[in-house]
Amino acid sequence: MPESTPPSPVYPPIEPYRSGRLPVDDLHTLYWEECGNPAGVPVLFLHGGPGAGLSPRHRQFFDPAYYRIVLFDQRGAGQSTPLGETRHNTTQILIEDIERLRQLLGIAQWLVFGGSWGSTLALAYGETHPQCCTGFVLRGIFLGTRSEIDWFLNGMKWFFPQEHERFVAAIPEPERDDLLQAYAQRLFSDNAAENLQAARSWSRYEGRCLHLLPQPETAEALDSETVALGVGRLEAHYFRHAAYLTDDQLIRNVDRIRHLPAVIIQGRYDVVCPPQSAWRLHRAWPEARFQIIEGAGHAAFEPGIASALVAATEQFKRSGG
Repeated sequence: MPESTPPSPVYPPIEPYRSGRLPVDDLHTLYWEECGNPAGVPVLFLHGGPGAGLSPRHRQFFDPAYYRIVLFDQRGAGQSTPLGETRHNTTQILIEDIERLRQLLGIAQWLVFGGSWGSTLALAYGETHPQCCTGFVLRGIFLGTRSEIDWFLNGMKWFFPQEHERFVAAIPEPERDDLLQAYAQRLFSDNAAENLQAARSWSRYEGRCLHLLPQPETAEALDSETVALGVGRLEAHYFRHAAYLTDDQLIRNVDRIRHLPAVIIQGRYDVVCPPQSAWRLHRAWPEARFQIIEGAGHAAFEPGIASALVAATEQFKRSGG
């Protein structure tokens, strides 16, 4: 007998029942969409990167009969325009964008769900507007510190030496002492072909380090012009500015949201955002439920992580929020 296919840890694919474009200034226009139950409990999905943009799969972490699922492409990402734009693009401005979207949709409070850079933005938003949040589902924690940024640029070579060597090889040897600056010069030059080449090198590096086991299709998706330009340009931009956060800001301000329920989900073998950051967040926020997923890396759709994320949204559903 053929082996049966294991059940998917996420909900079946769905389509938005409403979408739109929100001009937020003279330069940027954001793409947003709503899925699930229009009268349901609001939940906000914050994508990673920065710059990675939305995927239709992101809608599938939530019970569409229960949740009013709100997703949007952050400035410079996905279907928001202009793609890869770093002007007028800071963490504080992204927080203002979230508030504009909440007010546009007439939502008083929502559950905030974010992974990787999405966890950074979720924490920054929650600490700024705790009264607008009912709780948090956070994955693959990134706190925006200099040590985490240095790890991404230089430390991942201890686990992915070939991938890091390819990342470094795109830069002439005299400039390799400062990879971030060298990549920034190419990502933000006036040469569009050079921009894309550097962005693809950056995006491929990250894509090949996301999973515990190789997932070539993910690396291919990150190689697309839209994703590569968004990820490469915006990650370098935010890294250059320490995510527009003061030193350890998200840990220092966690008391502002400690009264709210939260789940922290972390892959044991996450090389992109190592577990130390998630543990530091939990130590500062002991009331949050902390869950290490054995046999998982960084990506949201690794089976153990996807299952835990859905279980977290189900937990909030059972608790009425």
